[in-house]
Amino acid sequence: MHPDSPKYLWDVQNAAALIERFVSGRSYEDYVSDPMLKSAVERQLEIIGEALNALSRRDPATAKVIPDLARIVSFRNVLIHGYASVDDKLVWGVVEAKLSTLRHTITDLLAPS
Repeated sequence: MHPDSPKYLWDVQNAAALIERFVSGRSYEDYVSDPMLKSAVERQLEIIGEALNALSRRDPATAKVIPDLARIVSFRNVLIHGYASVDDKLVWGVVEAKLSTLRHTITDLLAPS
């Protein structure tokens, strides 16, 4: 693993943990009706995408282990560049269906060998 990789992975892990904290006990209806919650979740997803993009440039071997890395980076691009047309259902679906798996993968990568 490249010496910078743990920092990128920690950023992903921290952002994912924050998202899980933000949405704990919240519903989709809460999400769409709370602009601060939406902004917080989207910002952390942007951080995840940016950290994984940096990881893929710096350490392609480690990046290959992360499922859907290219899709995560693309999603980050949509959040940043297509902010006016972000689909709330898609964002919520990612949070509910994908975030936990990503966190487990990152935790495994950060575990001492």
